[in-house]
Amino acid sequence: MAFSKIFLFILLSFIAGVFGGSFFSIPQLFVWIGAGTCAGLIAIFFRRGSKALNPKIAFYAFLTLFFLFGVLRFNLTFSKQHILEKFALASSQLRGPAAEKYEIKVDVFGYVAEEPEVRGDRQRLIINAKQLYISRKFIDTDERVMITTNLFPAFHFGRQLKLNGELLLPSAFAASDNEEVFDYAAFLAKDRIYTLMSYPDIDETELTLPWPEKIKIIVLENIFAFKDRFERSINRSISEPSTSYLKGILLGSRSQMPEEIKEKFARTGTTHILAISGYNITIVASIISGFFLFFFKRQRAFWFSVLGILIFVVLTGAQASVVRAAIMGVLLLFAQKEGRLYGSHNAIILAAAAMILVNPNILRYDIGFQLSFLATMGLIYGVPMMEKYFVKIPNKFQIKKTLLMSISAQILVLPLLIYHFKNLSLVTLPVNLLILPLVPLTMLLGFIMGVAGIIAPVLGQTIGYLTWLISSLQLLVISIFSAPAWAAIQIHLPVYILAVYYLLAFYIIKRAKLRL
Repeated sequence: MAFSKIFLFILLSFIAGVFGGSFFSIPQLFVWIGAGTCAGLIAIFFRRGSKALNPKIAFYAFLTLFFLFGVLRFNLTFSKQHILEKFALASSQLRGPAAEKYEIKVDVFGYVAEEPEVRGDRQRLIINAKQLYISRKFIDTDERVMITTNLFPAFHFGRQLKLNGELLLPSAFAASDNEEVFDYAAFLAKDRIYTLMSYPDIDETELTLPWPEKIKIIVLENIFAFKDRFERSINRSISEPSTSYLKGILLGSRSQMPEEIKEKFARTGTTHILAISGYNITIVASIISGFFLFFFKRQRAFWFSVLGILIFVVLTGAQASVVRAAIMGVLLLFAQKEGRLYGSHNAIILAAAAMILVNPNILRYDIGFQLSFLATMGLIYGVPMMEKYFVKIPNKFQIKKTLLMSISAQILVLPLLIYHFKNLSLVTLPVNLLILPLVPLTMLLGFIMGVAGIIAPVLGQTIGYLTWLISSLQLLVISIFSAPAWAAIQIHLPVYILAVYYLLAFYIIKRAKLRL
């Protein structure tokens, strides 16, 4: 067996282990006993040149070892307790059943670690806590706490704050009696958030931070300051609802988008255009690459496309989820540049395994990561498999390429979208076919308009007329297709059907790959 294939099996075994550990409670003792057994089987059966022993047993034991390593890596995520988490746990035990009558408040010192998220009349902040003050003692820490507070005063990234409030642990919940219980603690853990605070008292403070952290804050403050100026430029240059649409596809900002518009995107299966995920980036980046191929050779088109992704990452604040999605997008573009989509699957799976190694929770709880991976794999395998069925379709204005990418990505991501959002759009394919070819042009014009509006508002408004026309056309298509009552239906997809679907899909891909 080729080394590349052995390496692929090792990566898949590790990923399968993390996946198994995230869904099933596998005791540590069982993991260590299994690891010892596998090590013994490898030692016994791995003998070069010996025909009496079976090397397959050693190989399967070797893969099982990596599977168990994946389980262990996931378990270690929750075995490590943090200072704030320990205090919140101890506080909840001290309060007992009469928790609503007592509050155990503490002082937490830290700074705003991400852009505030505005939700109605309140804002949600992620605080990087550096110190906990309790019993007249300062305890150093370095963890994140999520707080909910009033909309005003507004807090910007990097602002140093003192919080006085009650530390709480996130708890599991179900949206309704028919819904499965959602593990909210594990969902937040993927972003290294283990504790919450609700409406604490907030004061300004000054912290002594190490110089690498200071540099990081200064760099990100400048990025967010430019993003804020860019966003205000868009607001001046173009009217609603195009404003919200542009901020969605360029900045991933949907907090101020009217609910009516969000509903139309959901009913037409085009929400991914507004989401910061690899589903968005891989498809849009691929179309951008095709757009630049009109003007440049493949090599230059690739670098312009990569530059576009980097700008996109910077404008969105270089969030971890965006960076992960961008990595998938760049790998896909590289595969297209080399003309070897099939040969790139090892690199994609290696990137996914590395991300999962760093943060095992993303495999189950990060929908953006799941969409990134599945959309990328859909484009890698689906496009070459289906090209022969679309020979007669012209590729003028990237029609065939867009159709192939839309179908390929949808085949792998649609069941996951149905599972998570309980919604099936019956018009998603024609709408995506009409919308996606215009998205790169809209993004390009929107970016030029935003930058021009910073330099000279009149120039931004002038470019805004064309941007408004193209964006309004896309919103009109979405509005028309979302209008019929049958455009979308509510559907519940059990997890076992989801598992069977993907097992069957990857089996078909494997068989098709052998024939090609």
